[in-house]
Amino acid sequence: MHRIIDKVELNKEITKLVIEAPVVASKAKAGQFIVLVIDKTGERIPLTLADWDSKKGTITLIFQKVGFSTKKLGSLSQGDNILHILGPLGHPTQINKIGEVYCIGGGVGIAEVFPVAREFKKAGNRVIGIIGSRSKDLLILEDELRGVCDELFPITDDGSSGKKGFVTDILRELLTVVENSTHTKYPDLVYAVGPVMMMEAIAALTRGYQIKTIVSLNPVMVDATGMCGSCRCTVGGKTVFGCVDGPDFDGHQIDFNELTKRLDSFKEQENKISNTK
Repeated sequence: MHRIIDKVELNKEITKLVIEAPVVASKAKAGQFIVLVIDKTGERIPLTLADWDSKKGTITLIFQKVGFSTKKLGSLSQGDNILHILGPLGHPTQINKIGEVYCIGGGVGIAEVFPVAREFKKAGNRVIGIIGSRSKDLLILEDELRGVCDELFPITDDGSSGKKGFVTDILRELLTVVENSTHTKYPDLVYAVGPVMMMEAIAALTRGYQIKTIVSLNPVMVDATGMCGSCRCTVGGKTVFGCVDGPDFDGHQIDFNELTKRLDSFKEQENKISNTK
């Protein structure tokens, strides 16, 4: 059993839980995820690690309440227990001193990009953060990211915080500045986490500039050990498994059309469950 140490409602859609999980916390690295089961009747829920504290033995999960199971998880309170937590899973993000890194997060993906940005900064890189959401009240971890980024550019669909538009608009502006300058250079890496359409648009933009782009995928998962095959994706013409081969992949090699179709495979069943429970 894993006790919930703290709970914060970051906004009406997104919840933050700090949970006792000393084994996971002792081994966690940026970019990895866990799978949890709330109770004996619960399904397996994969969630990326937003933070961890090896000394306190805790992990931090930040998630959006979109389906039956994540809504149930969000209904738990401080002091409640979670039955099982498996992890850390997946390959950590490759963190090296490479120069300048753009870390881009959209929606709840901002929580997932935070530890990655922090570790790139610790490694001695110049880190530029770009974060976006539908509106100001849905923009999360802005202060935390300002603490680990050399510059941070928030943007919202409705213009209620930062500029009005999408993260790709900021990215395009920054790359255009470099393109028209003789004193600056393109980033050495773009790292992005967020909705599939956002990551696809970022990869399409950076491809034209030949900028290495890594995205973190969250395909449909069941066992998260590579056995069920539900998280399979096509990257560079080859079949890979998001849980054991990822979650980070070359954004320029991903078949985003296939990924989108697979993510939509269970929408009808998910809606039925959410509407009947």
